[in-house]
Amino acid sequence: MSKSFAKKWPMQIALVVWAVLAACLPALAQQQAALATSSSSVHAIVAASTATNNAARSDAAAAQAAFNRAWTVFASPRCRNCHPSGDAPLQGEDGHVHIQDVKRGPDGKGVYGMKCSTCHQVANLPGANMPPGNPKWSLPPANMKMVIQGETAGEFCRQLKDPAKNGHRSLAQIIEHVSSDDLVGWGWNPGEGRTLPPLDRPEFVAAMKAWVDNGAACPQ
Repeated sequence: MSKSFAKKWPMQIALVVWAVLAACLPALAQQQAALATSSSSVHAIVAASTATNNAARSDAAAAQAAFNRAWTVFASPRCRNCHPSGDAPLQGEDGHVHIQDVKRGPDGKGVYGMKCSTCHQVANLPGANMPPGNPKWSLPPANMKMVIQGETAGEFCRQLKDPAKNGHRSLAQIIEHVSSDDLVGWGWNPGEGRTLPPLDRPEFVAAMKAWVDNGAACPQ
């Protein structure tokens, strides 16, 4: 190797390195920009997911609170007495078993000579604690008992949402049922000597609608 070439060798190396760096810098800049964009996208996705989860938790909490409010009506004697855990209706504010040994029967209207309609007419009989009445007076049928007695708010809520247990009703049909069914409405016209539910019917329906509108999450 000549002395002049040896002297030029460091300069040539420097020029080659500079050329390589000059060629790579735009690509590195693009890669950094892509990484920055990707990082921003990840942050945006995480932020959106967090917001969605927070909104879902908020809706679930609102639904649970609404159902707990409605539950005070379901758990009152006006509803509970006709939704027993067994096959005998309940009576009174304390929910004791019907004293005439009445049984549900397959259709919920009693058995043999002990049909509900024997004592329960189409309207309340006058006088304190006389037999209440409604044209549809009955327990739920044996294949769809919709038990309230002994259930928690969450247990009944999950039962209410189960099509196999609620008569294959959708949430909208459940709202329609509690809003307009005249036997449900009897709970607010139970006859002399009986307490009313803790909410009036419009308040109860509003609570049920709020439960559905917020996603129908059930209490734990």
